[in-house]
Parts: sequence; C-alpha cells; structure tokens
Amino acid sequence: MRSLATARPRPFRLGTTGLVYLALVSIVLVGTAVAAARGHNLLGTANLVDMLTRSSLLGFVAIGQTLVILCRSLDLSVGYVMALSSVVAATTMAGDPARIGLGIAAVIAVSALIGLVNGLVVTRLRVNAFIATLGMGLIIKGYLDTRYKGPAGDIPEAFQLFGYTRIAFLPLSAAAMVAAAVLAILFLRMTRTGYHMYAVGGDAEVARMSGIHVERPVITAHVLCSVAAGAAGLLVAARFGTGSTLVYASGYDLESIAAVVLGGTYLLGGRGGVAGTVAGVLILAVLDTVFNILAVDPFFKDVLRGVIVIAAVAIYARRQVDRTASRSRFAGSRGGPSGGTGDPPHPAPAEQGGRT
Repeated sequence: MRSLATARPRPFRLGTTGLVYLALVSIVLVGTAVAAARGHNLLGTANLVDMLTRSSLLGFVAIGQTLVILCRSLDLSVGYVMALSSVVAATTMAGDPARIGLGIAAVIAVSALIGLVNGLVVTRLRVNAFIATLGMGLIIKGYLDTRYKGPAGDIPEAFQLFGYTRIAFLPLSAAAMVAAAVLAILFLRMTRTGYHMYAVGGDAEVARMSGIHVERPVITAHVLCSVAAGAAGLLVAARFGTGSTLVYASGYDLESIAAVVLGGTYLLGGRGGVAGTVAGVLILAVLDTVFNILAVDPFFKDVLRGVIVIAAVAIYARRQVDRTASRSRFAGSRGGPSGGTGDPPHPAPAEQGGRT
C-alpha cells in the first residue's frame, strides 16, 4: 500500500463546460475593450437587449439540437420547422386573442409529428440522420413555397408581446429560453431517458447489450428537437406579427449545430450538455454584436465566426487527446499491465463534460 506521503493530489482540470464559460467571459471582456476604443458601450442596455434577443431565437433551436447530437444524430430540418410553425401559429390564431392557446397547441402537435417522423425514419428505416432530416426539410420547403407566396396569417397583439416585452434589459423571450434550458438540463440529469441518451450516443451497441431500447431515446430526442424549433417559430411569429415562410433561409440549422459544438458537445454523441450550448449561443451573440459595432463586412464576419468555431473544436479535441494519452501512460501503475484495478479506459462523464 502506498503511504499517504507519497500520494499525489490529482491536478485540477477545468471541464469543457467551464472552459466554454471562461471563453465567454474572455470574449465579453475583449469585446468591451474593443467597443470602448471605438466609443461604444458593449454592455449598454441597447446592446444587451440585442445580444439576448439574438440568443433567445437561436437558443431554442440549439437546445433541441443538443439532444439529438448527444444521441449521435442530427437534425437539418429545424429551420424549416421554424418557418412552418410560424405559419401554423399565424393562420390558426388569425388575429383572434381567444385562439392563442389553439395556435400554440397546433404548433406543438405539428412540430412533434415532424420530429416523430424524423425519429422513426432514422431508427426504423435506418436512414442516415443527415439525409432523413434534410429530406424532411425539403418536403416542408416545397409545401411552403407552393402554398404561401409571402407572409401568412395574423398574430394577435396580446401574443406579440411575447416577442417584445422585456424586464429591464432581459427580454421575455430570453427568459423563456433560459427556462427551457434549465428544463432540458434537469431532463438529462434526472430522468432515465436523459441517461439513455448519453448511453446511446456513447455506444449504441453497448447500450443495447445493457438492456436499453436504443430507438426510444433517439426518437424522443428528435421529437423534443422539433418541438423546440416549433417554439422558436412561435417567437418568430410573435416578432413579425405574421407567419414568415422565409425563415428557413436564415441558416438556423447549421448555426445551431455550430453553437452546440462550440458549447463543447461532442458531434459523435455521448458527451456534452445544454449548459455548454447556452454558452455557445451567447458567444455567437456577443461576436455578432461586436462585429456590428465595428461595422465588419458581413461576409468577413462569417469567416471570423467559422475560424472561431474551428479553433474551439480543435482545442476540445486536443484536450481530449492529451487526457486519453495521460491515462494510457499511467494506467498500468495502479493495477498491473492489464490495468485490472486502475482507471477505466474511458473518461468519466463528469470529466468529459457530459453532465457539467
């Protein structure tokens, strides 16, 4: 037995989620300094409202996208679901405040049905998630382009308040997004389905051998992802006062994936979480606001955002490689060559950022 005197304390390592929030604070500080040099206040009320408003719309979509990516899946139909949901809400409400509840229920039903079809096609028909959800998006696009030539329906003024009301600098929509993020975190941490999503994303075959019905978490994730996109569509309708059929061209599908990956969620599933995704969404919102203050060319702005996302993923990957190499090097020192009583061959979920 080793003496306590020779035992070395494990060095503190910042988890992936902590690293993302550290990056967020650093970007805010640097952006504040750069904006101040140009005579602007990045943390002024107008800019804060702008950042949080940007975050709320992308945040809903990215939260749902996180769930499907954790299951080693993907959803490229979210932008089209947003557009369809805004139209369904506006045409169902038809300017009548008494029909607001009916419009919300219709959006939830339609978006959940789309998510269910996506999940069934991916799990039962074994179609790659990229192809399945892209095909669903094209079906929705064809329907919208054929049926609607412009804005459709009418949103009652009472529901439009959801898109514009704010408390101090906090928009009501951003508060709703944060509430959705908290619910998603609790869902992943405290429910059996949430644990199964991590298990299926980590290794579907091992999960199946452990008695998990691997199809159920994937289908559930796709349903929740589409419902989250439907909530974003409701927010779009509230802001425009009508259904917007061209929202699908705004790039929320790819941008949501970028926010999820930037937030530290492993694109091949099994590691990550919603808390990091929220930080990734905020990072993109802060960068957009800083670029607008600096009057950066829109095309060059996309280049900068792409470089930042690639750099962030490269850092995460490097950290994972270094951590795995460190375990492999010292695994035999505890339990012999076979590592019988040593560390597990794979990082624990907390160390991977899976539940942080």
